[in-house]
Amino acid sequence: MIPNYYKPGGRLLAFILCCLILKANAQVRPVESLIYPGDSGWVLVQDWIRVATNKVEVLPCDSLKASDVLYEVQVTTRSPMGGVIFKTGGLLIDHGWIRILGAGSKRLNRCMPDWNRGKTFNEYGEHTPFYLVADDVLGGFFAINGGALGEDVGKMYYLAPDNLKWEPMHYSYSDFLRFCFVGDLDAFYKGYRWNNWQAEVDTLSGEKGFSFYPFLWSKEGVDISKDTRKAVPIEELYIATMDFRKQMGFGPAK
Repeated sequence: MIPNYYKPGGRLLAFILCCLILKANAQVRPVESLIYPGDSGWVLVQDWIRVATNKVEVLPCDSLKASDVLYEVQVTTRSPMGGVIFKTGGLLIDHGWIRILGAGSKRLNRCMPDWNRGKTFNEYGEHTPFYLVADDVLGGFFAINGGALGEDVGKMYYLAPDNLKWEPMHYSYSDFLRFCFVGDLDAFYKGYRWNNWQAEVDTLSGEKGFSFYPFLWSKEGVDISKDTRKAVPIEELYIATMDFRKQMGFGPAK
């Protein structure tokens, strides 16, 4: 599904910060050491949002819960990821078509570490082969590579619902945010947006996505305008995707 028109280069700082949350047996730091005055990461994200060409909705979060989530992820507020986690309940992009995880909110009642637990790790501190950070209403999942998806550790991948493969996106988490804010999402999702999709997506819970039949990865499901769809829990979509991948011989990651 990923086109070649947008492949910005990664940034060393973002690469290092992403690797920190994925590193096995990393030293656990107290939450006080993760919070920096000025929250420069969030200030940077706010600057990007101000010039966004796609609709961005910043969801509120509980500050105590945000501190707990920041501690579990072990990334500092100096980074864009830390800023999103500490200052938001998540971000809804383009009427909520893409949901970027943060500390959790009423409209997106999933925080980043809780969503990953049982999927990419079982207990905190374990090695994480990849780390889920966002998803879309089609049942596509965005993740940071922890080593299982390719040699480009710290880079973003997209688990595409039209082929069930992890596709390299060739950019960092920071680049991913900017892509969501100013990228051509119509081009990225070309052929997978139906008429008046905005009205349906606007009212869709952040804990749900659309299940399509015939499946988008099947030969019969390539024309989304002819497929039937219903809203189902995003957890159900993830489990089904992983099960189909296993049946097709893709394995848990690649």
